[in-house]
Amino acid sequence: MRGLAGAWAARAAFLLCSVALGVAACTGVPSDPGTSGTSAGRLEVVGKLDAGLQIPWSVVFLPDGTAVVSERDTALLKGIRDGKATTIGEVSGVVPGGEGGLLGLALSPRFTTDRWLYAYFTSATDNRIARMKLAPDGSGSLALGTPEVLFSGIPKATTHNGGRIRFGPDGYLYAGTGDSQRREQPQDTSALGGKILRLTADGKAAPGNPFGDNPVYSYGHRNVQGLAWDAGGRLWATEFGPDVDDELNLIVPGGNYGWPTVTGAPGREGFIDAKIVWRSTADASPSGLEIFDGVAYTGALRGQRLWTVALDGETASKPVAFYTNQFGRLRDVAKAPDGTLWVLSNNRNPDFALILRRAE
Repeated sequence: MRGLAGAWAARAAFLLCSVALGVAACTGVPSDPGTSGTSAGRLEVVGKLDAGLQIPWSVVFLPDGTAVVSERDTALLKGIRDGKATTIGEVSGVVPGGEGGLLGLALSPRFTTDRWLYAYFTSATDNRIARMKLAPDGSGSLALGTPEVLFSGIPKATTHNGGRIRFGPDGYLYAGTGDSQRREQPQDTSALGGKILRLTADGKAAPGNPFGDNPVYSYGHRNVQGLAWDAGGRLWATEFGPDVDDELNLIVPGGNYGWPTVTGAPGREGFIDAKIVWRSTADASPSGLEIFDGVAYTGALRGQRLWTVALDGETASKPVAFYTNQFGRLRDVAKAPDGTLWVLSNNRNPDFALILRRAE
């Protein structure tokens, strides 16, 4: 990942943002008071919670509201409920290194009956997707089953491993991959690096994919970090640029997003322009993505802020930044069942959680 600050201590933190069910953004006021947009709003801090996490990467929520968080370097899954964090278990087969390790999580759409938790992780040889049972153990805790590898062969490297997975409204599993420093892969639809993949729940190429019996859904990506759908069923994705041009993209089946030939929105024939381009990567490095009530929320790593973008169909408004340099590097953003918005950070500082609510 670009420009990692070496001065961070060896722990990670996460914060919680609570938003009302209207268009809002997680902050007291915009970080840049000169900007405006329908995504702007006000929140107030109502609590602070010690969570004890280390380099958290992804968070999903069980039906009972329990948050399940992946820790990249420890390969541990942590459960958070009623303000307390416990260790669920270690995911076997994870080999952390650089940006690799235990990365994205996704719950089966039928979790209440099948109890499948999906994980994207780095192994000794590649990046892969596995699923494992996550069920009560009879003592009030959760028991983690043995991972069943469903999809493998995604190239790994010290950086650009991708890692975000999410089930779409069509019931299929989407996975964002990175180019793993192999610049020839993103433009090759037979390669897995630099892609968004679309899979069945059993890890096969999903029916209706644009290149036939092929898991590739879109290509020409550098390092996909966030996946989310708007209310109209449109898929959006965040992506790291090189030294310039971080992106928020509207994804279409078979679309070519340009890397490494072009970045950003140059209007070049044959490539799809990004809807939002952060020209300076010092402002962004957008990671996890969530969309609700017409607003896209994405955490910025190098930019150390929460970006909000109001969406209107296929149109994205000017981004509005909040919390600039207040809470460090923001890794994931996810909506909880109770309507709150969780934002994970991996500052490697003493761990804490901020709980916020909409201030009228």
